[in-house]
Amino acid sequence: MEVQAAESQTHYFVPPPSYWPLLGAAALFCIGLGAGLTVNALAAGPWLLALGALLLIWMLFGWFGDVIRENLRGRYLAREDLSFRWGMGWFIFSEVMFFGAFFGALFYVRVIALPTLGNFEHKSLYPDFMPSWPLITGPGITQPYQAMAAWGLPALNTLILLSSAVTVTWAHWAMVLGRRAQLTLGLAVTILLGWLFLVLQATEYRHAIDSMHLTLAAGAYGMTFFMLTGFHGLHVLLGTLMLAVVWLRVARGHFDERHHFAFEAASWYWHFVDVVWLFLFVFVYWL
Repeated sequence: MEVQAAESQTHYFVPPPSYWPLLGAAALFCIGLGAGLTVNALAAGPWLLALGALLLIWMLFGWFGDVIRENLRGRYLAREDLSFRWGMGWFIFSEVMFFGAFFGALFYVRVIALPTLGNFEHKSLYPDFMPSWPLITGPGITQPYQAMAAWGLPALNTLILLSSAVTVTWAHWAMVLGRRAQLTLGLAVTILLGWLFLVLQATEYRHAIDSMHLTLAAGAYGMTFFMLTGFHGLHVLLGTLMLAVVWLRVARGHFDERHHFAFEAASWYWHFVDVVWLFLFVFVYWL
């Protein structure tokens, strides 16, 4: 039915030129530069981070608002819906490649680099070098660190994300069946679980830095740990914000049983975030 409707559609909606992408690029630039300056303890770093965050929030509110208004005015028909689905699919694919690069770096260090270095005739690259994972000592590491255990907050966060996958699916079925109360409750619980995950991850980071001396400067293990878990946390934050916007739109009656792709896109993204965390839990925390 959707294909026939798309073929019979005589026009395709093209939005007018927008400055939101330019503002978003400026926001991400400020965030990246501010983070780099903050890590190096430069005074301008926190100010640039704050500026980037404000610009990003402005961009999200403005761009989301434009898209929502276009949707409510009936500008998006079958062809536009098909484009959105392909676009979201390719976006998630690009995210798979993004995390694939970081997992590739982790596997290279553990499976290829360490055994190769351990087989050299002169094995002592630095005092106490042992070709095992994690590397507890290394060049520039003045204080030995501890590796993060899997059982504790990481296992609890795994349970939280798996539970959120169930609640968002429960909400999706409610959307299809027209059960508004169940839909609202399922989305609200999913959003709360997302925020709980982020709070526990921040607690874990504080413990790792203060008590375990695990930082970005803690060699290959510290860098891969914080890069993978940190970017995943950023994606959880983004997914939670997307679901929060969908929840607000549900409360205002923007969707029905047949037209709710914004919800579907957010749920696709949330399931992707869940799957990535399972790989993180196994290969970063457990093994």
